[in-house]
Amino acid sequence: MKSKDGKIFLEALEELEREKGIDKEVLLQTVEQALLVAYKKNHGDEEKIEVEINRETGDVKLFEIKTVVSEEDLYDAALEISVEDAQDHKKKAKLGDIVKIEINCEDFRRNAIQNGKQIVIQKVRESEKQYIYDKFKDKEFDIITGIIRRIDDKKNIFIEFYGAEAILTPAEQSPSDAYKVGDRIKVYLSEVEKTSRFPRIIISRKSDGLLKKLFELEIPEISNGIIEVKAVAREAGSRAKVAVYSDDKNIDTVGACIGQRGLRIKNIVDELNGEKIDIVNWKESIEEFVSAVLSPAKVKSVEVLEDKSTARVIVDDSQLSLAIGKNGQNARLAAKLTGMRIDIKTDTQEKNAAQENREVKHANEELKNNSENQKKEEEVIKDRIIKEKINKEEIVKEETIKEEIIKEEIIKEEEIKEEEIKEEEIKEEIIKEKIIKEKITKEKKPKKEAKKKNGE
Repeated sequence: MKSKDGKIFLEALEELEREKGIDKEVLLQTVEQALLVAYKKNHGDEEKIEVEINRETGDVKLFEIKTVVSEEDLYDAALEISVEDAQDHKKKAKLGDIVKIEINCEDFRRNAIQNGKQIVIQKVRESEKQYIYDKFKDKEFDIITGIIRRIDDKKNIFIEFYGAEAILTPAEQSPSDAYKVGDRIKVYLSEVEKTSRFPRIIISRKSDGLLKKLFELEIPEISNGIIEVKAVAREAGSRAKVAVYSDDKNIDTVGACIGQRGLRIKNIVDELNGEKIDIVNWKESIEEFVSAVLSPAKVKSVEVLEDKSTARVIVDDSQLSLAIGKNGQNARLAAKLTGMRIDIKTDTQEKNAAQENREVKHANEELKNNSENQKKEEEVIKDRIIKEKINKEEIVKEETIKEEIIKEEIIKEEEIKEEEIKEEEIKEEIIKEKIIKEKITKEKKPKKEAKKKNGE
């Protein structure tokens, strides 16, 4: 690498360091390592080689690294050198010293700047990815502030942070927000994940985490750990509920969050463009907690059912609409904040339900009694049917036996008739034979008489 080219190369690295925040020394070491690999690939791996880039001029030099040994112990010329030869390169060389011998490799030196550029480009890309990942990862699950640079046709908002862009997708945008190019905007950094290309960065204006972090920013007692945000439930752009708690019983947790003249909570509401926020005291008792989160409605009683995941809430008839809220919003947020399924009923509904339960119970008892009586009747009928069936079977059996006897008698009579017919047939045969014999005898008699006459 020529001196002029080397200086240009170093200046380019210094500019990258300023613009991208990538340490110049890291880039130089990366180039040295890559050039070393390239040299070994072309010239073999037998020798121990070192590549050095001059930090002032940018000149590239290659050195063989050899150990000084005695002439008798010299076995591997690629890695070892005699004392006499070593002193040609280093006058005071002695046994055991390491000697660096410069290699004259002009072809390699000429290509070094081009190779260095490619290596730096690759390293810059990798460093940019790592830099972006590290910057954002350090702020994961926190609020970051950026500038809106553009908004595309699909309503994706491109926001610049730390010299890199992240996209606020429509799915993560709050309905109450109005976005304009050039505006500064606070978002919640939900996730940072490494990928084969650039890091995957998910930012949100709808996340519960955004509200929680805004409370930490605006309320010193929360950031100092005196007050704790126990739970957050939001329907972004409309309403939210926040449960707060402190071990110090002397602190008004809700009052501290609201601030003097409501200034603290107002700042948070303004940041969320008018989203209404209810702040309630967190309670260890689930019954008390459910009662508190259904504010502004006044709750008469709360009962946790056997499944431990459902709370039955009783309110006055006049408080039902407040407890449920517009389109069920208050009940939904309360359920999300407490992690319970909340079943809200009025006194009247509960009384009616109790009456219905009694009526159902009575009806069930009557049904049970009727069922038992019916069962007994069915058993009696069943017994009668079985007996009738048995009697029918016996009658059928007797009839069958009679039929069998009659069949046998008929068969016998038929056999007797057949025998009689056979006897008649035999008699007729005998008579026929007798008639035939008589006929033959009569026919022979005139012939004999005729023969006698002829003889005479």
